[in-house]
Amino acid sequence: VKLVESGGALVQAGDSLRLSCAATGPTFGNFAMGWFRQAPGKEREFVAALAWNGGNIRLQDSVKGRYTMSRDTTKDTVYLQMNDLKPEDTAVYYCVAGRLGASSLSYEYNYWGQGTQVTVSS
Repeated sequence: VKLVESGGALVQAGDSLRLSCAATGPTFGNFAMGWFRQAPGKEREFVAALAWNGGNIRLQDSVKGRYTMSRDTTKDTVYLQMNDLKPEDTAVYYCVAGRLGASSLSYEYNYWGQGTQVTVSS
């Protein structure tokens, strides 16, 4: 499975962005998908995840009410809709895929994208 993220940009606080993650591979539909992020000087952290069928959506507490995650199996793509962005959301966002379900644990994902930069100015 190969994952390619897109949609990162420089935006102002309060703006919205939608990140996309296009997956290639014969068994994409069987994988749970997720997003992690890493800010400069900080450890990588969980953002969101969903199960292979688009259910069991999990979100980090700090993004609940602002972020949503979805998948379009017809396009082999998952999305992270980010609203009301804050400067503390600035990070490189990584798309991940794994077989163990919608997990917040990075080591449970087998595949990682190259990342896309999101920068939120105040």
